Amino acid sequence: MTFTESLGSEKGRMSSVKRVSKQKSGQMVVPGDKLGVIEEYEPGPGTYVEESTGAIYSLTTGRALMDLLNKRVSVFPGVKTLGVPKVGSIVEGLVMEVQNKQANIRIFQVNDRVLNGFFSGLLHISDVSQRYVESMYDVCKPGDIIRAKVISDKNRVFHLSTNERDLGVLQAYCSRCGHVLSLRKFRLNCEQCDNTERRKTAQDYGKEEA
Repeated sequence: MTFTESLGSEKGRMSSVKRVSKQKSGQMVVPGDKLGVIEEYEPGPGTYVEESTGAIYSLTTGRALMDLLNKRVSVFPGVKTLGVPKVGSIVEGLVMEVQNKQANIRIFQVNDRVLNGFFSGLLHISDVSQRYVESMYDVCKPGDIIRAKVISDKNRVFHLSTNERDLGVLQAYCSRCGHVLSLRKFRLNCEQCDNTERRKTAQDYGKEEA
């Protein structure tokens, strides 16, 4: 019995929720879909853990994102409309790769609309801040959730900027143990292992779910 077919009865729904299935990154999921176990992944936004089994389930309808690098699984809510980034758009995305002078961002939200697919964005060190930035590793790291503005879409490459107070990293994870970092006096601190890291954070970092 599939999840859709089981919606007619609570018993059938619970049976579907408890099924063992392996989700793929980018796949549509619904509340109760099993995404993995805590031995494999850290639960991210849009998920919850069943304590008795250690299984991670989707909390909402959306796209599953399996971050293999940081061993984290998240679900980003889906909507019926498809947005396309334009110059001036405020976007949110997942930091996929960081090099010394630039970072690659997987855009999953344009303005207030969560996308059914995703676009790729490029954040260069020259567009990060008005202050001098020595390395992109002090700006963001793979697995971070970041908010940025589209400043160019030349050749369908979305160039991004975080050069405003409300732009930057919204949620970051400890590079040592993987737990969410808390903002403490312009530095990010891990309450789990006491590790301290740098990021270019948005002014509302940690005040809302990324």
